[in-house]
Amino acid sequence: MTEDRIAQALRGKLRGEVDGSARRCAEYSSDASNYRVLPAAVVFPQVEADVAATIEFARDNGLPVTARGGGTSVAGNAIGPGIVVDFSRHMNSVLELDLQRRVARVQPGVVLSELQRRARPHGLRFGPDPSTENRCTLGGMIGNNACGPHALAWGRTSDNVRELRILDGTGTQRTLAADPSVVPGLSEFTRASLAVIRTELGRFGRQASGYGLEHLLPEQGSAVAKSFAGTEGTCGLLLDATVDLVALPPATVLTVLGYPDMACAADDVAAVLACAPIAVEGIDARLVDIVRVHRGAGSGAVPDLPRGSGWLFVETAGESPAEALAAAEILCRSVGALESRIVTDPGVAKALWNIRAEGAGLAGRTPDGQPAWPGWEDAAVPPERLGAYLRDFGALTRQHGVDGLLYGHLGDGCIHVRLDLPIADAPQRFRAFLFDAAELVVGYGGSLSGEHGDGRARSELLSVMYSPAVLDVFAGYKALFDPDNVLNPGVLVAPQPVDSDLRLVGLPGTPRVGGFAFPHDGDDLGSAVHRCVGVGKCRADTRASGGFMCPSYLATADEKDSTRGRARVLQEVVRGALPWSSEALAQSLDLCLSCKACRSDCPAGVDVATYKSEALYRRYHRRPRPIDHYALGWLPRWSAVANRMPRVANRLVDVRWLRRIGLRAAGIDSRRELPRFADRSFRRIWRDLNAQVEPARSDADPMAAEREVMLWIDTFTDAFAPEIALAAAQLVTSLGYRVRIPERNVCCGLTWISTGQLDGARARLRASLTALDEHVRKGGIVVGLEPSCTAVLRSDLLELLPEDPRSAATAAAVRTVAEFLAEQPQWRPPQRHGRSVVVQPHCHHHAILGFDADRRLFAAMGVELTEIAGCCGLAGNFGMQSGHYDISVAVAENGLLPALRGAQDDSILIADGFSCRTQAAHLAHRQSRHLVQFLLDE
Repeated sequence: MTEDRIAQALRGKLRGEVDGSARRCAEYSSDASNYRVLPAAVVFPQVEADVAATIEFARDNGLPVTARGGGTSVAGNAIGPGIVVDFSRHMNSVLELDLQRRVARVQPGVVLSELQRRARPHGLRFGPDPSTENRCTLGGMIGNNACGPHALAWGRTSDNVRELRILDGTGTQRTLAADPSVVPGLSEFTRASLAVIRTELGRFGRQASGYGLEHLLPEQGSAVAKSFAGTEGTCGLLLDATVDLVALPPATVLTVLGYPDMACAADDVAAVLACAPIAVEGIDARLVDIVRVHRGAGSGAVPDLPRGSGWLFVETAGESPAEALAAAEILCRSVGALESRIVTDPGVAKALWNIRAEGAGLAGRTPDGQPAWPGWEDAAVPPERLGAYLRDFGALTRQHGVDGLLYGHLGDGCIHVRLDLPIADAPQRFRAFLFDAAELVVGYGGSLSGEHGDGRARSELLSVMYSPAVLDVFAGYKALFDPDNVLNPGVLVAPQPVDSDLRLVGLPGTPRVGGFAFPHDGDDLGSAVHRCVGVGKCRADTRASGGFMCPSYLATADEKDSTRGRARVLQEVVRGALPWSSEALAQSLDLCLSCKACRSDCPAGVDVATYKSEALYRRYHRRPRPIDHYALGWLPRWSAVANRMPRVANRLVDVRWLRRIGLRAAGIDSRRELPRFADRSFRRIWRDLNAQVEPARSDADPMAAEREVMLWIDTFTDAFAPEIALAAAQLVTSLGYRVRIPERNVCCGLTWISTGQLDGARARLRASLTALDEHVRKGGIVVGLEPSCTAVLRSDLLELLPEDPRSAATAAAVRTVAEFLAEQPQWRPPQRHGRSVVVQPHCHHHAILGFDADRRLFAAMGVELTEIAGCCGLAGNFGMQSGHYDISVAVAENGLLPALRGAQDDSILIADGFSCRTQAAHLAHRQSRHLVQFLLDE
């Protein structure tokens, strides 16, 4: 049965959605692992009956079934060749909070952070807290027996499971708790297996590989529900779970301990544990360095750490802040660290903990920039043997010529590491390293996995860790729940080889064909799109923390519109499984706003905006394009024409029926209001001022009078908002500089880039380089006013014209207004104490240029600042295109519109981006100010 027929046959049996399209199957072909398995269809159940119908259909048609939550599994246990069931779309509710019993009943698709949000006002939380808590689901956590930093105090997920309601592989509903009789034959099976279970399982806290059958022992309470945790979807599909909640500690203190290296830190874990901390995390200096580079020097920069090259982050708790602090002081006196720092400031503590949270994504590159992969990232050994293990593990990686960054739960003996595994050399070097690594960890009495499960990455290696008798017991346990091997076959029991279905094996190269160069990925688009390893941060709602990624996913909650989903489809294209002209790719990229937030917010640096531009270039190169590519992509050309007769152009726009017909013909949504051309463009005004503004005298900096600043006059400012450029010229000259503008009416090519017309973009950028060359060679700087155009000169220029030696010098000369002002040591910002300001950072400002200089400027002005997190929704040509209006409005409802509705009546909206100002005026009827205008306001 083909994918289309499977989806069609199943669709009539469910209330939820079924999708067997090539695009959808590509999106679900991988999780956060190295593996790729295309499903036949994806099911989004709305009700429990949908889950039952899916299992029945799969059994009748010989199809396997794989459960999936957030898709953040690093071991390849959330993908499968038959039907993938995504619980996160609809079955995602907290059904009950019982405060008296301290339990919650949840559906499998509920995201952990949502449960924590609901429990927190009552002083409660779910104990385990993996770093992916803002996108991982409770179902996935139960499937993989997830842990997190605080498992040291509150245990693994299995320790916090009270009751599970499941459908087993036969479609039978069972309620698992502490009664083995609910599963026929389980009591007899346990009695027959007691010797094997007692001698080989549950030897230390992080022995997570295989099934957790030690929970079935009578002395463990015959806890069937706990034994089910960690079965990785091989024994049943979860309908709901009753889980324990724990009390939030009244007070906590973070202590950072510095050591010569991670192994020395591990040697000291016993002394740390003797002080009864609730979390002990380790992190390597090289990973901290990467985080520093990623965060930059702004408000999110890494706080100072104690002396050392390896650190333990230790959290102590108490009934009061004084008690927690006293525990931290005792800790510092008891350990052998080089240096320690007790952190009492919650903001600093959060910034430090975020280093650990960012590790999974940022560790995706080795220190020398090579891609690093999951596959051997969760090994655990008894904590007292961890230091010795780490030294031998370092020797093993050097022997095999692999490298990576260490971090993890040192208090539990669990180490995370991403290595530049020789996947392209599979099976030889890849397989050899994994088996040698398995032998090493087993020799230390450890576990292949300390959390996250075994999946496709480690199931075959279980034969290294366990005797044949244990493997037989695992097979027997699965057979009681899934006798026909319907659920996630090839995982844990009768496993597939570790080198089967690797996503990166056998990939053809995707060299440059005239578009972007991808210099950070070996000039290969295939390598660039495979930056995405699926950590899934793009599925998290990060607006509260200032994140911008991914605006369309925040509006639709559809994997199709996540950065990861788009990357997966692009990966199918570069491997040759889908053509560049495929409808699957067009659908995948359609709602990408090209905001570039993924480039900065994605830990792996995935840049879908650039990939989209490249994809459009390859699809339409020397072929007819959609009409809006000409209407919007050539906007600077049409603006140059309109600038000759702006009043005529505006009068034509004012004719409603003519505007409606014209917009539809141009591929623009007729509900859009078109911006009005200024009566005179800035360039015309500038010419009337004799093309220069005399520098003002500056007593503060007499040398400044000899210097010049080049204002980059973009099309939007020139044609629609010349008053902004005039304000900028006034501001710059007030500092004693002479203002220049490019003599030629040049353009950065932004609209050509966003529509994938890259030959035209390069032509315009070459002309821009020529216009700026003399000024830049003399050491002059270029100040941009429109963030998107400024970002092109700072970033896209280097990737579209890398061979031109002028590109790097020009990019280095470009400044935002706030950056320029920050370089003026004698300048003092005007004071605006008490003024209420709402600022909408342009997405490209956030992602490429960085907004920290602006934040510091606003802070120095003393304003009451509300900073909007997220895209405005217009995003250049995106919100203008026919078919995008509704999603554009929905994106605006994620940040811009609620912020404006909640603002004070006298608040000022500052938006440097033309799109942001246009969207605010159209949807909220709010006028905006550019930063330069606000600085000059009296």
